[in-house]
Amino acid sequence: MRRTLAYVARMDRPASDVAAAPTEVAARELLAIPQFRWLTASNLAFFLAMGSQSVVRPYLAYHFTKDTFLLGVVTFAVAMPMLLLGPFGGVAADRIDRRKLILGAQAFALAGELVTLALLVTDRLRFWHLVGTAAVMGCVFPFLMPARQSVVANLVGRPQLGRALAITTTGINVTRVVGPALPGLLIEQLGVKWAYLLGVLLYVVAFGCGLRLHPAPPPAQAERASVLARVMEGVRYVRADRAVLVLLVFGLVPMFLAMPFQTLLVVFAEEIWQQGPRGLSQLSVSMGLGGILGSMVVARWTHTSQRARRMLFSMLAFGALLIGFSYSPWYLAALPLVFLANAFASWFGTLNNTAIQLLIPEAMRGRVSSFLMMSFSLPMVGSLVIGGAAKSLGAPLAVSVFAALAMAASVAFYYGSDALRGLDARMERDVGREGRTTA
Repeated sequence: MRRTLAYVARMDRPASDVAAAPTEVAARELLAIPQFRWLTASNLAFFLAMGSQSVVRPYLAYHFTKDTFLLGVVTFAVAMPMLLLGPFGGVAADRIDRRKLILGAQAFALAGELVTLALLVTDRLRFWHLVGTAAVMGCVFPFLMPARQSVVANLVGRPQLGRALAITTTGINVTRVVGPALPGLLIEQLGVKWAYLLGVLLYVVAFGCGLRLHPAPPPAQAERASVLARVMEGVRYVRADRAVLVLLVFGLVPMFLAMPFQTLLVVFAEEIWQQGPRGLSQLSVSMGLGGILGSMVVARWTHTSQRARRMLFSMLAFGALLIGFSYSPWYLAALPLVFLANAFASWFGTLNNTAIQLLIPEAMRGRVSSFLMMSFSLPMVGSLVIGGAAKSLGAPLAVSVFAALAMAASVAFYYGSDALRGLDARMERDVGREGRTTA
C-alpha cells in the first residue's frame, strides 16, 4: 500500500519517466500511474457496456426474427464498417491527438445507443433499427481501438508495453464476465428495456473517464502526407516485415473461422438446452471467465518463449473444446467446455497481439493496430457465414465444422511459415536489443 501511494503522489511526473525504469514494474504499480488508471477505467466501462449489449442486442434480434441468418446480419453490420474504415482509423491514430479520437468515437457510440433506447422505450424498435445501431458501432471501432491501443505506449512507455497490454486485455475479459451477466438477470426480472438502459449508462461512464485523460499527441512526423499515402505506407510496412504479416494473418484466419460461434450462443441457450435468457447469460459469463484465465497466463509470463508453438497449441485446444461444447448433451457440461475453449482462445489472441505490438515501430503503431482491428471484424463477418450454415446444418454441426477448419488452418500456418517458427529468435534480437538500449 505504501509503495502504491508513493506512485500516486507522483501524479505530475511524466509517465515516460516512470516507465523508463530498467526493472519491470508490477501490475499494481502500472495502475498507480494516474493516466493509465483513467484509461483502464474508461476501457472497463466501455467494454462492460459492449458486453451488456452483446447479450441484449442478439436477444432482441432473435426474438424479432427467430432466424439464425438474420442474427448473423446484425453482427455483419458491425463488421463491414470496421473492415472498410479500419486503415483510416489507424492513420488517424498516427496523426491526430489520440484522446480526441477516443472521446469522439465514444460520443458517436453513445448517440447511437440513445436513439435505440428511445425507440425501445416507445415500442417502436424494429429489427432493422438494430442493424443500423450495429453499423454505428462498426463505424466507431476503427477509430476507437487503434487510438486506445496506441495511447497505452504514450502512458507507460515501450519497456512496459507488453505487461500493460496484458493488463488491458485481462480487464477487457473481466468485462466479458460481468457485462453479459447483469443484462441476463435484468431481462428475466425487469425486462429488456432496463437491460438496454444499463448499457447506455455504462457508455456515459466510459465517456466521463475519458474526459480525465490528458492530450496524447501522435509521434512527430517529418512530413504531412495524405491519408491514402499513410495507409499505403502502413500496407508496405506490413508486407515488408514478414514476421508481422504472418502474425497478423495467423491471428485472423483461425479466429474468422472459429470465434463466430459466439453469435449462436442464443440458439444453444434457447433451442438446444432450453435455458432462456439466464442460460445465455451464464454461457457468456463462462466464456468471459475463460478469457480472464487465458490473458492472466500471458500477463504472468509476458516474456514467454516459444510463442508460436504456444499459439498453435492454444488454437488446437480451442477448436477441440469447441467441438465438444457443440455436441454436449447436457447444459451443465457445456459450461466448463466453453470456459476452457475461450481460455485457450484468449491465450492465443493475447500472445499474438502482444508479439505484434512489441515488434512494430512507434511511428507505425496506429496503422498496424488498425489491421489488428480485423481480429474483431472478421469473426463478425464469419457470423454471417456461420449463421447461414447453422440455418441449413443446425448450430452444433456448423460450429463443429468451422472449428475443425480453424484447427487445420493453424497447423498449415505454423508448418508453412519459417518466419512464424523463427519468431522467438526475432523477438530476442529486436526487443532485447531495444531493452538494452533503453536501459
